[in-house]
Parts: sequence; structure tokens; C-alpha cells
Amino acid sequence: MSMRIFDGFKFTKLPTPVHQMDPRAKFILVMSIFAICLMFSNLLVLLIVFFAQIPIIASAKSLRRWSVSMKGGALLATLIFVMNFLTGTTLMYSLAMTVKFLALISCFSVFFMTTSPDDLGLALENVGMPFTLVFTFTTAVRLVPTMAVDAQTVIDAQRSRGLELEKGNFLKRIRNYIPILIPLIVSAIRRSIELAEALESRAFGASEKRESLVTLRMKLSDYLTAIVALAFLTLSIYVYFYIRLPSLEFAFKLPSIWPWSYA
Repeated sequence: MSMRIFDGFKFTKLPTPVHQMDPRAKFILVMSIFAICLMFSNLLVLLIVFFAQIPIIASAKSLRRWSVSMKGGALLATLIFVMNFLTGTTLMYSLAMTVKFLALISCFSVFFMTTSPDDLGLALENVGMPFTLVFTFTTAVRLVPTMAVDAQTVIDAQRSRGLELEKGNFLKRIRNYIPILIPLIVSAIRRSIELAEALESRAFGASEKRESLVTLRMKLSDYLTAIVALAFLTLSIYVYFYIRLPSLEFAFKLPSIWPWSYA
């Protein structure tokens, strides 16, 4: 078991245009990509969506961490492909579902790699979310990579003690992870108690009216990014309902059990 998939969700502050973009504009961009991925099951469209994200990741100087995250998700992607293929779907449809999963991981990875939890919390407050909910969400965002590091530490420690995770049948492998889950749960409970005590000692929630030290302001580039993202989403909706897209299945002359193309 590897926690590398979470490497693409750790924020690192860098002086790049993507990092300096307003989180609200990035959120609109990510949700547009998310909606397009959910709408289409055409392999050609999903490949375009997946590879279109690479220039954005390159401009954020995060290609290495993104590639590590993609490698970490390879096991789940392979499982998705096998399960779809074994249920009687075509090869192209199984590949499309796999690429859809990777594209979804990629778009959220870009967002969390380049967005500070503090800026994300300010953006959520600006749209009217209660501060307690915002704090809970941003704390969870911060703790997920930390828990992934703890999990990898426990795995390495147990392997050094002779625990073999990859041997045995399916049920045996599940039981092998029990010595990992127990210390991980204990660590999570201990960390949550320490956090609760720290919040209580600082009188968290004593004042309902809060003022932030930093105020988010969208720049012209942020507005342009949001407009372009919404324009592509609108175009995708039009294509989905009114245009019949070519399928790679017919290009490779593969047999299909479906009487329609995957649009």
C-alpha cells in the first residue's frame, strides 16, 4: 500500500501564476473540468480534458508531484478498468472510465497543490459559509496529507517487523492491514484531542463576529479564467446534447456491444 496518491494534494507555496490565482477562480475552473468529466464517457473527450491540464500543472511547477500522484492512483485506475471490462463493457469504454478517474484526480490535485488552506477558508467565508464549518473543512484538508504520512510511517514500521502485506488471498490481505489501521486510528484520535484542547485554550467560537487580516480580491486574470472555464462548460453542454461525437472505437474498428457512441 502506498500513500503517494496524496502527494498531489499537499500545498506548497510557489511564486507561479497558478498559485497566485484567486481560489474562487480556480474553484470554478476545477468544477468545470469536474462537470465535463461527469458528462462525457467518450474516450477522445476525456483524453483531451486530461492532457489539457498538463500545461496548467507545468506552469505551476508541480509536474513531478502530479506524476507521483498519478502513479499512486494507478492501482485504483487499474481496478476500475478491470471491473468495467469484466462486467461486459467494451475495451474503449473501460479505458474511458479509467481516464475519467485519472482526469478527476488530476483536476482536484491541481487545485489543492496550488491553493493555500487559508485562502480556501477565506473564499468559503466570502460566499457565506459559517466559520465553524469553514474551519472544520480546512482542518480536514490540512490533516489528510498528514494522515497519509503517518500511514506510510506505520506501514514502513510494520514491514520492518516482518509484516507482509502483499501475500495471501484477498481476505488475508485485508487482515494484514489491521496492524496498520489500529495505530493509525489511535494516532488520529490523539491528534484530534490535542487539536480540541488547543482550540479550547484559545477560546475558539467565543466571538461570533470575526474580521480577517487578509481580504481576497479577484484580478482581471481571475475573471478571465472564470469566464473561459464557464464558456468551455457551456460549449461542452451544447456538444453533449446536440452533437454526435466520433468514437475511437470506430477508428480502431473494434466491436461494440453498445448501439450508440459514448457521448
